[in-house]
Amino acid sequence: MDQNTLKKSAAEYACANFIHDNMKLGLGTGSTVTFLVDALGKRIKEENLNITTVSTSSRTKRQAESLGIKVVDLNDIDELDLTIDGADQISPDYQGIKGGGAAHTLEKIVATASKRNLWIVDESKIAEPFGSFPLPVEVLDKAQNQLMLKFEQKELNPQLRLNENGKPVRTHFGNLIVDLHLGQIQNPHELGAYLKSQVGVVEHGLFLDTVNTVIVGREEGRNCIDNIR
Repeated sequence: MDQNTLKKSAAEYACANFIHDNMKLGLGTGSTVTFLVDALGKRIKEENLNITTVSTSSRTKRQAESLGIKVVDLNDIDELDLTIDGADQISPDYQGIKGGGAAHTLEKIVATASKRNLWIVDESKIAEPFGSFPLPVEVLDKAQNQLMLKFEQKELNPQLRLNENGKPVRTHFGNLIVDLHLGQIQNPHELGAYLKSQVGVVEHGLFLDTVNTVIVGREEGRNCIDNIR
């Protein structure tokens, strides 16, 4: 099976088994979540479910609304029951890297507002060494040069993310993304604390001790790892 088939399988399983009537649900970003939103729209229509969602990107919001899914602003909700998202890479102890779509700051805000977090991925995202996927760091424009110098001095191999036209990628909040090409992250908690301490860093893409359940689409069938924390 190709990756899209594995992603779709994991997304449809999550929708069928973890989403219930009257839920307040966080919707993540990315290709796997696209399959989830399609499945959710179908369930809402067929079962007349009352689901209120919060989206982490304009793309997800547009897709959800086009399928008749209610989307509200996070500021209008006290707490979410569950957030379902993808991940760019997951370590053997279920730490995550997210932000390949430059949405990790909003994704982290929504994840933090949720009672539980579920990630849906295909098996290629469970990877060793952890950190082989570039680590995104959202930074303010005015701090970009100084932060790049600091990251270079610490041998974090920073690179400003550019789009296909050679222009800097902008986040939902209008900031820049610096990708750290680390190869491997030995101590993600230590690295996360360092990045958070740097003036001008808005948010990094390490999602530490966040996820409760991971559903992995595999060639031999789905694998659901529950009650992680």
